[in-house]
Amino acid sequence: MVKAIVGANWGDEGKGKITDTLAEKADIVVRFQGGANAGHTIKNKYGKFALHTCPSGVFNQDVTNIIGNGVALNVPVLMKEIDDIIARGVPKPKLLVSDRAQLVMPYHVLFDQYEEERLGGKSFGSTKSGIAPFYSDKYAKIGIQVCELWDEEYLRDRLENICTLKNVMLKDLYHKDELDPTELFNTCMEYRKMLEPYVADTSAFICDALKEGKTVLLEGQLGTMKDPDHGIYPMVTSSSTLASYGAIGAGLPPYEIKEIIAVTKAYSSAVGAGVFTSEILDAEVAEELRRRGGDGGEYGATTGRPRRVGWYDCVASKYGCRLQGATDVALTVIDVLGYLDEIPVCTGYEIDGKITTEFPTPRILEKAKPVLETLPGWKCDISGIRKYEDLPENCRKYVEFIEEHLGFPITMVSNGPSRDDIIYRESALKK
Repeated sequence: MVKAIVGANWGDEGKGKITDTLAEKADIVVRFQGGANAGHTIKNKYGKFALHTCPSGVFNQDVTNIIGNGVALNVPVLMKEIDDIIARGVPKPKLLVSDRAQLVMPYHVLFDQYEEERLGGKSFGSTKSGIAPFYSDKYAKIGIQVCELWDEEYLRDRLENICTLKNVMLKDLYHKDELDPTELFNTCMEYRKMLEPYVADTSAFICDALKEGKTVLLEGQLGTMKDPDHGIYPMVTSSSTLASYGAIGAGLPPYEIKEIIAVTKAYSSAVGAGVFTSEILDAEVAEELRRRGGDGGEYGATTGRPRRVGWYDCVASKYGCRLQGATDVALTVIDVLGYLDEIPVCTGYEIDGKITTEFPTPRILEKAKPVLETLPGWKCDISGIRKYEDLPENCRKYVEFIEEHLGFPITMVSNGPSRDDIIYRESALKK
């Protein structure tokens, strides 16, 4: 059985915690898209971790973790991450890397930095991890697949061609030093040595596991609003963040995905530029929520940048769940809101004097103003509660208000950072 765990919003919804929790009953966890430009924060018996490339199943010794063909693979980042978690007492994880995955090369990172410099105040707020240049090369058919590392003559020819193209831009557009194909070949040989123990035909591995009745989790990065087709383009990422892409990025038939868990925060947060309709504009109110938020505050797991925060956005979240095809919704970090007397919720957008509950295209979205409804807070600490009926009445009303506006069942409520801080809603599971 295949389950996909994906973000309904802008990313940073708490997908890592949900994946880490569900991995206890899974056999395989697959990263199917994105790269080291975003991270999943996880807190468990080993400590607190920010994973950037490793799948969130690496803390479970019975799980095989897979870097799928859809991932932007930065080899040194992956290797350092594995070494770091082992150094902190985590047993060496079972890991496989798709032989069809493509490599983030050093020049991808450089081009990302150079382009942000060139754009100046009109930049996209990139993490400068090389992701956009990587995917540009992939679809321009000048990317380098992992399997090519073992075909040296072919690889040398490819690198010569790549350098011819890239050096024109480096010299004439960015006025930077040119690339040396021999140096890049040597780098690729270093990557080959690092990857050799892990490379496999992961698509075949997963399909064989499914025939044996194994459970597979597909772990997405970021969320619906960052999808290049359906998100807030152009302030998006460079690979599809939707569950449907999981079949492509992992090498599966689409009909194998049986459950899709869309993760959404009990309030909104976003890193980087782009329209954010429910954003809290009062700096003091925003900073208070940011400081209390998540586990250690609302700061990017990869960049450390302060996240923009806002009230829960039912319009964006309903759209996000629909695009993901959610069978279940996981509502996270609801415990954070326990300090508030009242909690605003965005239930609609006002655009040109008309109110809508449908998420518009990006240019129209720029004109949207939030329509807020205010719910009473519960004014207490709800961490440690394990049964939904034991939550304060106003907290339950908040969950059910959001569920009604989403039109998708909230089956999990996360009320803390640890693996055990999760409530399963039996009433929603029966709907």
